[in-house]
Amino acid sequence: MIRVKSILHATVLVADTPLALAFYRDILGLALDERRPDMGYPGAWLAVGEQQLHLVQLPNPDPRSGRPAHGGHDRHIALACADLAVLRTRLDACAIPYTLSRSGRAALFCRDPDGNALEFVFNSAT
Repeated sequence: MIRVKSILHATVLVADTPLALAFYRDILGLALDERRPDMGYPGAWLAVGEQQLHLVQLPNPDPRSGRPAHGGHDRHIALACADLAVLRTRLDACAIPYTLSRSGRAALFCRDPDGNALEFVFNSAT
C-alpha cells in the first residue's frame, strides 16, 4: 500500500516574482530559501515551517476574473497561523481584503497579488 506521509511544498503561479515576494516575504514574513537552483525561469522558494511554498513565474492558464470573492470557495492553500489578530492587523494596514471563515472556525482567507487564495487557520501549536 502507498503511504503518502506529508506535503513537502505547494506551488503558486505568479506574474511578477518581486511583487509576489513583497507580499509573501515582506507582508506575511515568510523567509526566502536561497537554495533554489536556476530553473530557467524566475521564481522563489519560501520556508513555511519545514515545508516550502514555491513561487513560479510562468504563464498562468487560470483567469484572474470571475473567481469567487471568498477564497474558501476556490482552490487554496491552508497555512497554520499562531495569531490571526496580528495577521488581520497587518492585512488591514496593507489594505489587503480578506474574508473570515464561513464555517465559524478561527480562520480567514485572502488572495495574493496574482489572485491565488490563501487560508490562514489559527493553530496555537505553531
